[in-house]
Amino acid sequence: MQIKINGKEVELKFGVKFVRELDKVAGLDVQGASFGMGLTKSIPALNTADPAVLADVIYSATATVKDTRPSQDNVDDFIDNYDGNLEKLFDDVVAEMSKANAIKVALKNAKA
Repeated sequence: MQIKINGKEVELKFGVKFVRELDKVAGLDVQGASFGMGLTKSIPALNTADPAVLADVIYSATATVKDTRPSQDNVDDFIDNYDGNLEKLFDDVVAEMSKANAIKVALKNAKA
């Protein structure tokens, strides 16, 4: 999936690196010990259209971008100023996530 942030096309990938990055950004941290859980926490929040979680998911999906990776602030601004149908963006991101081999089972289990 590609989106345009700051006038640049950015590819979103929802593989293992995405999951690791999402764990850093949105995971569970208890007294300095990381327990992951970023995906587990984010899936229900995406289904309720939480824009902060959408921004975290998009940012984490840029983990494989080398030279021109947008910052978290860039992604937040992208969501704040999105001129398209934001509900469709949520749907498109979840649909793209459900195609990714690394996380499709987790998405399926979350819907059950």
